[in-house]
Amino acid sequence: MIVQSLLGEFMHEAENTRKLLNAIPDSALSYKPAEKLWTTAQLASHIAEVYNWFDDTFNSDVFDMGTYKYDKGDISKAANIVAKFEENVKKAQAVLEAAKDESMMTMWKMTFNGKEAFPAMPRIQVVRGFLFNHLYHHRGELIVHLRATGNKVPGLYGPTFDDNNR
Repeated sequence: MIVQSLLGEFMHEAENTRKLLNAIPDSALSYKPAEKLWTTAQLASHIAEVYNWFDDTFNSDVFDMGTYKYDKGDISKAANIVAKFEENVKKAQAVLEAAKDESMMTMWKMTFNGKEAFPAMPRIQVVRGFLFNHLYHHRGELIVHLRATGNKVPGLYGPTFDDNNR
């Protein structure tokens, strides 16, 4: 029941992420709102990469981010970022579909080069916070990047200003 609920949200929100990533024009990829922040391409690539974390989150009790290797691929074109998202979301869906409710209360922790980065917590809390909410947070940032570069934002939870003022 828990996994089915998570899967329903995952499928709905993956489609929202897809819509948002598909709204990025190549002309916006180099936009950076402040020196210390990511470019649109880096942010979109990070969003696509979070889906690659599902296997380590669901299928191990410790995720060492110090040894994790990002595979951003070529982020010079928005289509490449979308392709990486599609690759990663397909793997994430398979991991979630294979998950068992019994594993949701298993304690999980993140380390960085063997040192605790976050205290251990039940896997369900990690899925909601580290995976799902993390994505939603970065999607919000990406919406700001799109707006700041004069681009339209697709409706994720209903019509947007752009939908009503074409």
